[in-house]
Amino acid sequence: MKDFKLFLDLIRIKKPIGIMLLFWPCLWGLTLGNDFSDNNLIYLTYIAYFFLGSILMRSAGCIVNDILDRKFDILVSRTKDRPIASGKISTKLGLIYAIILCFTAFLILIQFNLTTILLGLASMPFAFSYPLMKRYTYWPQLFLGFTFNYGLIMAWFSINSEFSYIPIIFYFGAIFWTLAYDTIYGFQDIKDDEIIGVKSTSIKFKKNPKLFIFLCYLIFILIQIISGVLMEFNHYYFIGIIVIALHLLIFQTLKLDVSNTKMCLVKFKSNNFLGLLIFLNILINKIYL
Repeated sequence: MKDFKLFLDLIRIKKPIGIMLLFWPCLWGLTLGNDFSDNNLIYLTYIAYFFLGSILMRSAGCIVNDILDRKFDILVSRTKDRPIASGKISTKLGLIYAIILCFTAFLILIQFNLTTILLGLASMPFAFSYPLMKRYTYWPQLFLGFTFNYGLIMAWFSINSEFSYIPIIFYFGAIFWTLAYDTIYGFQDIKDDEIIGVKSTSIKFKKNPKLFIFLCYLIFILIQIISGVLMEFNHYYFIGIIVIALHLLIFQTLKLDVSNTKMCLVKFKSNNFLGLLIFLNILINKIYL
């Protein structure tokens, strides 16, 4: 039981926010691409597949992240007790766990069409090289955005074989969503990060973080509007966009105090609720289109 609890701590299953932030773009892509007149059973099945895949890949990503960052994590108060950094789980055992999780995720991946399989395999190098980015660039959050929202494109092509610019445009906007919320998240560790020499957008824009976060969210909102126009959604979709915009621009940005680490965590976690709002906004308009 002790080893099992350590494994759960390693994959951070008790902190499911990472799973959901990986899963929401997948669900957006599935919903945007699905034809609700005759494709509902496949749609529901694929929701289950992408959710399981999100759990497995986020878990494997946590392990790889902890292996690569073990020398940094031990120096940061928030991460020093992680199983690999603290020596409770060896690097070798962590790698074994990661391989098992990736293999299980691959078994789910091969249930999809060839395009989705190839897209999924192509994402692997990006998914596991993300932790290295903060050593070389102030933009690791941008790289995370490329990686975390990639499932949106995979999900679209898993259920809709026709090429479309819509998922690509929506994906581009979601990158800015991740860029903003992970910048908020990064302010929890900014003091330790500056001491040990790792980089982030939180450090780069620490003098005027609200402006940077505001601009990222504004781009995300504008691209959602463009996507709605291209999908020919009705006016209810754009009413939903107003609600989403108010949440992002007022609750998450204007009321943000980056010096308050607890507030930063609350604002970051609120993106789970935002992901749900966006999904419901797309779903309602797809059903009643």
